[in-house]
Formats: sequence, C-alpha cells, structure tokens
Amino acid sequence: MRIPASRELTELPYAHRLEPFTGPMERGGGYESVHFDGSAFEDAQGGSSLFSEAAFSSAVFERGSLRRSRFDDVWLHTVRMVGTSLADTTWLDGEFTAGVLAGVEMHGAELRRVVFRQCKLDSVNLRGATLREVAFVDCLLRDVDFGGATLTDVRFPGSTLDRARFERARLAKVDLRDAAALGITAGLGDLGGATVSTPQLFDLAPALAQHIGLIVEDD
Repeated sequence: MRIPASRELTELPYAHRLEPFTGPMERGGGYESVHFDGSAFEDAQGGSSLFSEAAFSSAVFERGSLRRSRFDDVWLHTVRMVGTSLADTTWLDGEFTAGVLAGVEMHGAELRRVVFRQCKLDSVNLRGATLREVAFVDCLLRDVDFGGATLTDVRFPGSTLDRARFERARLAKVDLRDAAALGITAGLGDLGGATVSTPQLFDLAPALAQHIGLIVEDD
C-alpha cells in the first residue's frame, strides 16, 4: 500500500464544512462534517453512530462505548482514548496522528485504508479484527493483541512492537521489514504471509527455535 502524507486540519477537503460539536453524544447519532475540538467524554454511550467527514482535535474519551459505530473519512489528531469500547466498529479512510489508545477494545473491528502515525497503542484488543491497507507509522504497539485477526497489506514502518500477539492470525502481504523492533510473544507460528528482513529473522531465531522445540547447543 502507498502510505498517504500526513495532513493538517486545514488541508482536509471537507475542512470548510466542519461545524463545532455541541454535545452530548448520543447513541445512534449522525455526526457528519462535525469538528470535535477539545471535546472530553466520560462514559459516553455513542454506539451505533455514524461519523462521516469528521475531525477530532485533542479530544479525550474516558471509558464509554462507541461500539458498532462507523467512521468514514475521519481525521484524529492528539486524541486520547482510555478504556473505550470500539468493538465491531467500521473504519474507512482514517488518519490517526499522535494519539493514545490504552485499554481499548477493538475486537471484531474492520479497518480499511487507515493510517496510525506516531501513536501509542497500549493493551489494545484487536482480536478477530480485519485490517486491510492499514499502516502503523512510527508507533509504539505494546501488548497489542492481533489474535485471530485478518491482516492484509499492512505495514509497520518505524514502529516498535512490544509483546505483540498473533495467535491464529491470518496474514497476507504484511510487511514487517521497516519495523524498529519486533517483540512478539505469541503466534510466531502464525506469521506466514509476513515479510521480515534477514537481521529481523536472526533476532526472531531464538523465539522461533523455542516455539518449534528446537534445541540449539554448542560443544
């Protein structure tokens, strides 16, 4: 996939149509051409909502749920989500820059043409999710769980994977060569379909040997 260049708010094609958000957020709401600028949500229940051509600047989500919501052509900058449910959400054409997702539930989510740039993902649950044409650029992914997920045309340039899990994941055209570090604690045997560099293969060799029960012993 070709990773699109980062954009400022004023560069968005719909920037001139954005209207400031006036709360509260509601379940099943429609948020088209809305700008969430500095908005703070605590235990918000906005599930099954539609966010279309919407922008989020320095917004904060504490807990709450946006489950089964749809995000079409959204721009998120310095957004913080802690303990929020994004389970079964659908994302198409999204840009998430300098954000934090901690303890976020994204299991069963579908993401297509989404770029995470300079983000921190900590204990994010992506089990059973579908990622297509997704890029993690200069991100930190710590304790991120891709178990049972389907990853197609996914890249990790400059990103650090720390204690990532890939059990029973299905990978195709996943490029790990430009990742800064590959810390994978589970699912090494399910990395078929991924491409790594020779130095990365050497780094993974001890864990791979342990995974298959290979004994390495020097005289």
